[in-house]
Amino acid sequence: METTAREFNQNASRILAAAERGERITVTKNGRPVAILSPASDEAAPVSPYPTDPMGEDDEAPVFHSGSPVDWSVGRGGYLEGFGA
Repeated sequence: METTAREFNQNASRILAAAERGERITVTKNGRPVAILSPASDEAAPVSPYPTDPMGEDDEAPVFHSGSPVDWSVGRGGYLEGFGA
């Protein structure tokens, strides 16, 4: 498989899934090869081209907390002015 750098940028997850399925991908820029993506292991496990796992809580994802709750009603005309609030 061959793809341009722009296509890779726009479809990275799909292209990486193809590599995970065992495909070797050449990425080109201005018509010349700049990178080759290949599976990390010789054992190519079947991988769906689209995410199939359920979305939900990720216990390992970072959680960001602000110091105090934001009062969205303050300020000149309110922060939510123009949003129907």
